[in-house]
Amino acid sequence: MAEHVADTHEVIRVVGARQNTLRDVTLDLPKRRLTVFTGVSGSGKSSLVFGTIAAESRRLIDETYPTFVQGFMPSPPRPDVDALEGLTTAIVVDQERLGANPRSTLGTVTDANAMLRSLFARLGEPSIGSANAFSFNIPTSRTSGTRTTATGATTQVEDEVYLGGMCPTCEGRGTVSDLDLSVILDESRSLREGAILVPGYTADGWLVATYIESGFLDPDKPVRDYTERERHDLLERETTKVRAKGINVTYDGLLPKLRRSMFSKDVDSLQPHVRAFVERAAVFRPCPACDGTRLNDAARSSLVHGRSIADVSAMQVTDAADWLAGVDDPRVAPLVGSLRRLFASFVEIGLGYLSLDRPSGTLSGGEAQRTKMVRHLGSALTDVTYVFDEPTVGLHPHDIARMNALLLELRDKGNTVLVVEHKPETIAIADHVVDLGPGAGSAGGTVCFEGSVQELAASATLTGRHLGHRARLKESVRTPSGVLEIRGASTHNLRDVDVDLPLGVLTVVTGVAGSGKSSLVHGSVAGQPGVVVVDQSPVRGSRRSNPATYTGLLEPLRKAFAKANGVKPALFSANSEGACPTCKGNGTVFTDLGFMETVATPCEDCGGRRFRPAVLEMRLGGLDIAEVLDLSVLEARDYVSSGEARTPAAEAVLARLEDVGLGYLRLGQALTTLSGGERQRLKLAVRMGEEGGVYVLDEPTSGLHLADVDHLLALLDRLVDSGTSVLVIEHHQAVMAHADWVVDLGPGAGHDGGRVVFEGTPADLVAASPRTLTGEHLAAYVAS
Repeated sequence: MAEHVADTHEVIRVVGARQNTLRDVTLDLPKRRLTVFTGVSGSGKSSLVFGTIAAESRRLIDETYPTFVQGFMPSPPRPDVDALEGLTTAIVVDQERLGANPRSTLGTVTDANAMLRSLFARLGEPSIGSANAFSFNIPTSRTSGTRTTATGATTQVEDEVYLGGMCPTCEGRGTVSDLDLSVILDESRSLREGAILVPGYTADGWLVATYIESGFLDPDKPVRDYTERERHDLLERETTKVRAKGINVTYDGLLPKLRRSMFSKDVDSLQPHVRAFVERAAVFRPCPACDGTRLNDAARSSLVHGRSIADVSAMQVTDAADWLAGVDDPRVAPLVGSLRRLFASFVEIGLGYLSLDRPSGTLSGGEAQRTKMVRHLGSALTDVTYVFDEPTVGLHPHDIARMNALLLELRDKGNTVLVVEHKPETIAIADHVVDLGPGAGSAGGTVCFEGSVQELAASATLTGRHLGHRARLKESVRTPSGVLEIRGASTHNLRDVDVDLPLGVLTVVTGVAGSGKSSLVHGSVAGQPGVVVVDQSPVRGSRRSNPATYTGLLEPLRKAFAKANGVKPALFSANSEGACPTCKGNGTVFTDLGFMETVATPCEDCGGRRFRPAVLEMRLGGLDIAEVLDLSVLEARDYVSSGEARTPAAEAVLARLEDVGLGYLRLGQALTTLSGGERQRLKLAVRMGEEGGVYVLDEPTSGLHLADVDHLLALLDRLVDSGTSVLVIEHHQAVMAHADWVVDLGPGAGHDGGRVVFEGTPADLVAASPRTLTGEHLAAYVAS
């Protein structure tokens, strides 16, 4: 039979892609195959896959909605590409954390909660009502009034009760917050002496003047000497009007005022210094009324096979699946079948150790990505494009094989699977490989290689040369200078763990996902004096933020420019007095065209340079501030190391950026354009500037190319050799092999883990390889 013309569209064709650092990239990607994109961090992988292919697919789909609907949707601009052909619907499964809404849990984001509520509404004994009666997001309410029936008759309704499952004490949050008064007040001082320690509440400011001039308090008496009435008026008094500084103002007790102005807001939306205060002052504890379950007494009283919905939600998924296996009732057979398939997907994807009541904001990037995958595993959709961003992040080598099987399963259903990845285990299963580079930033953005994995291994590209590269076990390890004792650690799934972590060496804590690594390190080591933690929390910043502002580098540069030109430092900030008035320091003018795309154009007045013309006339060492921000880290280090522009404080920051392998970054490059690996290393460079005897790094190889891992190991060696103890949570075998000491947790995940199964040198771990999963994989790694 002759081939139908519809069967000839077998590739996704990209022509002339120039998004971010891409340089006129043109290539064909086979459909219904697994394509892996490799290259050093910052080489343009995400710009091609997410910023071009996936972005244009979503934009075209959004255009199919009515104009009215589009008005409520974001309007992303068209990617900078000449042509894209053969696109299919793109489903993006990225590493963005799930929303930190305190009401969002693993059960709510995967619909497991909705199905459980329906199950308990039908089978629960005693029966308490509909599925709403088991929802911690719906309060119990009472109504009264009149009701009109379909026939037009009206009846009087008196106190009709609508049952919801929300705990009235914590309003379904599971926790209640107290405020630590010692952080808010210095009771040894008077109000005039600055007793209120809240940011913005200065003794001579408007906010404190309200209390000083209210007449309710003695402003010259130490707070600790207040009468009971004065203390109530300061902390809890209800809203009233007083006269302060000649005008009428509203007076509120300090605590309700702070709860409204600071503690009721999203912490991440606050300014850094206010956020730090809120995190110090807010003390959260489980709600005493519901014991942290979020549910009221009625919802917890209804049982199915001896368990309440709160009990099932608190189980890890594997145990919940065992409980569900005993539920056999024809009234809920389809519902039970759906829940069983959902729980099986959790286990299949390696998340069986989580519980359904786990707050979604506490999931790591890797766990969040795998949670998003759950909804796609049983999908009947075919001929769509799945786009993954390092799906193996946070996975032990044992779990990577399972993830690879899932990627192949999606492909075998007839889907196109595009994966940005660095791990050789996942590169090895690709049908097609695209290697970008050769370098990062302005040195990347071109396709260095296209073809099979075998052809890549034989190629001369950086990825090809490192594909078979293996770190070797150390011939000799460092001698510890002491130990950090941990006794009786029981955070989350830890089982009274006693372990001695050696100091003065490179220690790696490893184990399968969910075995208790983060619980041990963050629960027992982080927060101690002298401990500097570089965790996986995202680097936050708008399009105004850049490496210079994030690292604090801009501050010494502004002062140097101000001193050389005899003006204020604020003139050399695009967020302050020096900003171009037309674009407000953005460098770009955004024009909203209603229901059409927002158009971004370079500012005509400053030419995209963000500063006023008068500011750009001022120079230091022959360059203006915009030219300095356009330098790379390496170029800027040369600039500030000598001559008129010599600035030791700036050079110290730049040296740390160079140490972590970011020498190619432009100082003024927007943080929103950086890759995940670049952001991780940027944060590492910032934290390296802090004084501390112990550095804790949480999976520092995330987002790193195989060649970059060698640079990271050299950096860790320099830190240890300078007298710092380095403790790393890591799965990468190269880091394990390079360690002086390994602590392996397990043997499994969740309640099957939480124990130390091995302590010793990497060589001892390999020798004991049959005893632990980590030992097996490390032995295979160093032997290959």
